[in-house]
Amino acid sequence: MRALIQRVSSARVEVDSRVTGAIGAGLLVLLGVRREDTEAEADALLDKLLALRIFEDAEGKMNLSLLDTGGALLVVSQFTLYGDTRKGRRPSFDLAAPPEQASRLYEHFVAQARRRGVATETGVFRAHMLVTLVGDGPVTLMLETKNG
Repeated sequence: MRALIQRVSSARVEVDSRVTGAIGAGLLVLLGVRREDTEAEADALLDKLLALRIFEDAEGKMNLSLLDTGGALLVVSQFTLYGDTRKGRRPSFDLAAPPEQASRLYEHFVAQARRRGVATETGVFRAHMLVTLVGDGPVTLMLETKNG
């Protein structure tokens, strides 16, 4: 599983000119699911993401986590994170999970974040989405599970 995360002061997703998710300060999470991924890996990725110290403290040092700041998550499914561009000019998505599996693990990830009390918004799985963000930093990181 891969998560490309961006620290944001705000972010939102639109589908068919309708806002489906919007947050203030927090993290925009582009979430990719690989064929070998499991719920345990989704849980481990969420644990890492929520505890990652990438928010500034009073001294301007990155010492605070999303949980420390009370920030929100905007989670957007992103199978293209598993696009393999090593051959040719068209990406191969053979490593990406099929839609049924990816949807189940995406929904699990979102449900677990909400269970932990994190304000969590989403896009629409398999929809064409317009994602707008105001980056804070900028701070952009890639998180991966063992199967990465």
